[in-house]
Amino acid sequence: QVQLVESGGGLVQAGDSLRLSCTTSGRTSAMGWFRQSPGSEREFVAAISWSGGGTLYADSVKGRARIARDNTKTIYLLMNSLKPGDTGVYYCAAQTDGVMTSRDVGYDSWGQGTQVTVSS
Repeated sequence: QVQLVESGGGLVQAGDSLRLSCTTSGRTSAMGWFRQSPGSEREFVAAISWSGGGTLYADSVKGRARIARDNTKTIYLLMNSLKPGDTGVYYCAAQTDGVMTSRDVGYDSWGQGTQVTVSS
């Protein structure tokens, strides 16, 4: 397992854009973002392969989100046209060895989460 540190959350208005960052303490394979809103289960948002050449998105954010990595230890989630439904705690997740997946059980390291609140 590795340590993950997220940043970039906050309070924004509907229609705004936001960039979340996640930095790891060590080597990882695929990485991803998940989110959880009050009263709901954690849900997949986006994932990226170790090389950055492969990406995967939830239907709810497809076309509004982009996941990217600038090296093997830092990934970003850029979201635009934010909606109140995007509100939640966003978690960064990483695999130490494995393939990109939308299933949270596929990740063995998790960050503490960063709150994103989208006001209408």
